[in-house]
Amino acid sequence: MEAYLNSAKKQFLYYKSVDEKTMAQLDDKDLFYCYNEESNSIAIIVQHLWGNMLSRWTDFLTSDGEKTWRDRDQEFEAVITTRKELMDKWNAGWECLFDALDTIGPEDWDKAIYIRNERHSVIDAINRQLAHYPYHIGQIVFIGKMAASGWKALTIPKGNSQAFNDAMFKNQPK
Repeated sequence: MEAYLNSAKKQFLYYKSVDEKTMAQLDDKDLFYCYNEESNSIAIIVQHLWGNMLSRWTDFLTSDGEKTWRDRDQEFEAVITTRKELMDKWNAGWECLFDALDTIGPEDWDKAIYIRNERHSVIDAINRQLAHYPYHIGQIVFIGKMAASGWKALTIPKGNSQAFNDAMFKNQPK
């Protein structure tokens, strides 16, 4: 189980870094850009992720992941107004997640975790969030690519796949 937990942490860290690389490329105004009334800005998506993370990971092993104090509908209102506030919420959510993961011990893997009164194994509860957060981080990247001037690819730039693969395989033992 330790290998699974380390893998999950690695994936969470990867997606966290993807979003941070996206936001670093944007002007402050771009964080609040909304395509239309039905769309969410990056700030709203971050606010939702923050609310979800605090709700899901606070007392992860002992209380329902949908806390009574969470106001999910408010998460989709334009409340965040500055990059600093956005980053403070972003970091607080991730800190809550990683702190919770660090509390999981060998005796916890057989515990039942509840989210909205639905029973999950610890692995299922973690996997649920490993699917949810990248979904929203993909939205953030998509908005960022539309808003940024001079977008820098986060992974392999278009048209460079072969050069990337050549470099990756060049130093591998045969």
